[in-house]
Amino acid sequence: MLAKLHERLGDFWWYSLMIFCACRAADVLNAFVGLWLVPKYVDPSELGAVQPLAQFANFLAIPVAVFANTFRNELTRLSIERAFGKLKTLMRGVFVATAVFLFLAIVVARFVLPAFLERIRIVEGSLGLLIIAASFVGTVAPIYSNALQALKKFKAQAILNIAGAPVRFAAMLVAMPFRALSGYFVGQAASPLFTIGASVVALRKELSAPAEIYWTRDIVRRFTRLFTLFLVGAVAGGVYMVVESTVLRQRLPDIDSAGYYMATRFSEIANLLAVTLSFTLFPFTAEKAASGRDYRPLVLKALAVNAVFCLVLALFLGLFGRELLSLLPHGDKYAAYWWAIPWLVGMSFLGSVIGFFLTAEASANRFGFLKWMVPFDLAYPALLLLVTGYGYYAAYLPESWAAFLDAHNIRSLDTMLWWMTAATTIKAIGCLASWTAAGGNPHPRQSRPELDIDQG
Repeated sequence: MLAKLHERLGDFWWYSLMIFCACRAADVLNAFVGLWLVPKYVDPSELGAVQPLAQFANFLAIPVAVFANTFRNELTRLSIERAFGKLKTLMRGVFVATAVFLFLAIVVARFVLPAFLERIRIVEGSLGLLIIAASFVGTVAPIYSNALQALKKFKAQAILNIAGAPVRFAAMLVAMPFRALSGYFVGQAASPLFTIGASVVALRKELSAPAEIYWTRDIVRRFTRLFTLFLVGAVAGGVYMVVESTVLRQRLPDIDSAGYYMATRFSEIANLLAVTLSFTLFPFTAEKAASGRDYRPLVLKALAVNAVFCLVLALFLGLFGRELLSLLPHGDKYAAYWWAIPWLVGMSFLGSVIGFFLTAEASANRFGFLKWMVPFDLAYPALLLLVTGYGYYAAYLPESWAAFLDAHNIRSLDTMLWWMTAATTIKAIGCLASWTAAGGNPHPRQSRPELDIDQG
């Protein structure tokens, strides 16, 4: 029966369904962590700091994350060619680079992290080292996940998703009673550590191949170009996310930032299907691009399925959001933020438009979108800082200008959500416009990604 269902659905939808079911089984524990364990141990005055801390950790690890993305493109090509000896050599090179970037991140964090923690009203304690450890382990793990993805080992990936959640839960359950935020990042590191170890077992056949020469001058030049393109986009996107999450914590009252965190525990359900489809999309769109076929019909079908899912979820959470929030620890304080849940579900759908577009374009080694996306990702946080930090330069402005900025500043969650929605909508429209401008003609995947910049 399952074989017939597989044949009827096709590989893409079958593997998407398998990964989705595995992830949802794991999310039973993840939901308990996000909705009960974290708000139980983290005081409302600190709860709003969880997301900016996570974004800061991700920003520190951008170089390693970029290597993981670059590796994914190269890995897809090597897996198609079944060149496992070169694959093994490539993985060794990535881990050497990871060690170098880890050292640089520790140096940067030593000078930057204390000031950041002070701004978001958090006592440092042991957080510094834990944030760095969690961020780097979390970005190294996708290197192995990407290997499973490119080789279409979706069954192994499904098992890892199911087993990783109990590991994360157990680590948090042990560590959070001692220091809530520190325990949170211990749990964030435990799951990717497990993923790395288990992935080595799943890839033992491929990794047992004798290492072959891979790093030729031409490969290094191509790899460097691809890495540079990913790095430019990742740094701009990292600045976007760090500034936005920091403004949420720094400029809003503690209860507003905590209410936002609790609302996102429900609204992020909308990302569950999108993340699964995006993970499965990459090897399929890469294969279509490599053969010169148009992958957009597949992406648009995935987007349509996600739109229906988000609509149903928004309606349900809009009706029952208040009751669900009131059941959680400190629920009497968070129930008033029920209205933010369906709003954030809508933003999650817009985010899926952007995510599917970036996944498909990256799989085809096309980066023309960087021409407009990078400037926007830098202009938006600059504007946020200009508006929210006007007090630093108000003395140099005309009185009427200062009064205008004071009257229209970001002091409440609904105002901040309007800013976030406008920015996400502009990016989503830009992605759709980029596809429309392509005229419907697929571009064969190039071995030299820099050539595709002018084709975007």
